[in-house]
Amino acid sequence: MAAHQKVSSDKYTELVSGGLGRELAKRLGLPQPAVLRRFTPGVPLVQGPILVVGHSAGADAVSAVLLSWGQDVRRHATPRDTLGAIVLVLDELAHPDQLSAPLREVGGALRDLQRNGRIVGISRQADAQDTPEAAAARNAVDGILRSLAKELRAGATANGVVLANGTAADAPSTMSALRFFLSARSAFVDGQFLTASSEGSATEPNWDRPLEGRVAVVTGAARGIGASIARTLARDGAKVVAVDVPAAGDQLAAVANEVHGTALQLDITATEAGARILDHAAQRHGRLDIVVHNAGITRDKLLANMDAARWDSVIAVNIAAQLRINQALLASSHFADHPRIISVSSTSGIAGNRGQTNYAASKAGVIGMVRATAPLLAEKGGTVNAVAPGFIETAMTAKIPFATREVARRLNSLQQGGRPEDVAEAIAYFASEASAGVTANILRVCGQNLVGQ
Repeated sequence: MAAHQKVSSDKYTELVSGGLGRELAKRLGLPQPAVLRRFTPGVPLVQGPILVVGHSAGADAVSAVLLSWGQDVRRHATPRDTLGAIVLVLDELAHPDQLSAPLREVGGALRDLQRNGRIVGISRQADAQDTPEAAAARNAVDGILRSLAKELRAGATANGVVLANGTAADAPSTMSALRFFLSARSAFVDGQFLTASSEGSATEPNWDRPLEGRVAVVTGAARGIGASIARTLARDGAKVVAVDVPAAGDQLAAVANEVHGTALQLDITATEAGARILDHAAQRHGRLDIVVHNAGITRDKLLANMDAARWDSVIAVNIAAQLRINQALLASSHFADHPRIISVSSTSGIAGNRGQTNYAASKAGVIGMVRATAPLLAEKGGTVNAVAPGFIETAMTAKIPFATREVARRLNSLQQGGRPEDVAEAIAYFASEASAGVTANILRVCGQNLVGQ
């Protein structure tokens, strides 16, 4: 078993997670981040009953699916009845006046939500065909859930599933997104939304091994987030091809051996990178189903001091390489069975960051690429999405000066940094067959960072 790369530890969160440390932080008015419940195979989906709020046929259908998953479902709140999650179904919302009753019901149950509890809203997409009243009501849900996420404590999160036109509240893609948000896989995802369509198989997925039989390529897999992605995809059943530069060969081989996959030493900026990835996957596994564009670099400088080498190298690795590789994938018959592309963007690409005009440009470029590639991949029955991490505890962030690192950790609703596995879990969700109706989404894994959306 390969040794995992050592990263910085959030000693403060450990200190205030219980006992005298928690009491002292409370008395002094200091942040009290909770130890987050992260995914472990075999653990329950939710710790406690799930309250389903809503009186539509969609709410009844969602309740039925939750019951089929073996969950303890409640349709009415009972005072002091400890809850693991609250699911708010607003699929028939047509006017802002209809928000008051269900939101007051949710508000009355919040004190009964357990530590690391979940709130998930299910609502419809607002578009130009709606009446002004319906569009106002549906868009209001965005503000409600993002604000509620900032009010929750003790590791609880609030997220939303948005139904595209014609999508049922209990459609397979809706339920897969709901399951992700309810689970411990989404521990560091807060105040975010996934848009689900009616696409997808009605066959019940293999929730324990959702990637069984699939072949996945992960770039930048030798260390950090990339290595965690490789481990998570392998845990979920995928055969993994770990890709990184030749200089990282030893670490890359260790990761590949650990996940019982294969290693491919490759400079992804090379013109033939896409062809080499496809050839390797075809020769070793006969196919390629999932590509995770994780490889990325930073070369930070204020724009006034930015030279061509710093700018060009970041663009070449972080976005131009992805574009060329995707062209090869789209043209290949080996990448044609409901394929998945998942790119790693960044909150810097959403909100910007001082000294990172080159990096922010590349990561914002990833977002544009994903949205434009979605209809092209749909022709193959595939999807493309992106994950945008915030502050993640890695060997790279461990080098940030202590005071700056502490501020960065606390500037989100969960008041702590994420872990590489938090990013990996989101990518594994997008890679699964259950997410077939979820495409062109940009999911922030940032604990609801206080910048951007």
